[in-house]
Formats: sequence, C-alpha cells, structure tokens
Amino acid sequence: MALPSLLLLLFAVFSSAAGQIMLKHGMRSAAAVAEHSGGSLLVRAATSPWVVVGLVVFGVSAVAWMSTLAQVPLNIAYPFNALGYLLIVLASSTVLHERTSMWTWAGSLMVIAGLITVMAGQQR
Repeated sequence: MALPSLLLLLFAVFSSAAGQIMLKHGMRSAAAVAEHSGGSLLVRAATSPWVVVGLVVFGVSAVAWMSTLAQVPLNIAYPFNALGYLLIVLASSTVLHERTSMWTWAGSLMVIAGLITVMAGQQR
C-alpha cells in the first residue's frame, strides 16, 4: 500500500474515532442539561457545539473513507477499522473517564492481534 493511501486510511479511522468521542461528550452534556433544566434532548443536542463539531468530523471521516475505498482494496482497508475500536476504548477510559473492564481490554488486544495477522498476510 502506498504511503498516501495509508495516511488517508489512518486519517479516516482516527477522525471517525474522534467524531464518536465528541458526539458522546456532547450527548452526555446535552442529556445532563435537558435533565436539569428541562426541555427537549433533541434541541439540546442540536445546539451543543460538541455534537455539531462531532457530526462534522464524523462526516469528514466518511468522505475520507470513501476516498480510501477508491484506492485501497476493501479486504485491506476494512481491518483498519479495528484501530478505531482501540482508539475509542482508550479515549473513553482516559478522556471520558468511563469504566473499562479487563475483558474489554483483552478483547481490544485480540482485535489488534487480528489486524496484525491480516496485515502480515498481505505482505506475502
């Protein structure tokens, strides 16, 4: 895989994970405000900067993913989504301070081992 394609693929994965974290943070804040002050959760979410920016970042990641698919075979590109799972587990525990069990960490490591296995098989 050429370096520009790899960088585009990694950008798509990282921006997708970042968008999800922003959406989670925004929705958690919007839910807290809606519960405390009343009003519609939908309105609170639609006016939350974190939700709006998260949607934009997620949209950019979708465009980057489509561009990636034009350049990289799906059987190579798709396993890279596993990196997104690991990034989200890391960010949810460190940035969002969510509890993460040992089973989640073990499963995440197994997913990464699978990605390494797939990529090693492509090198032949």
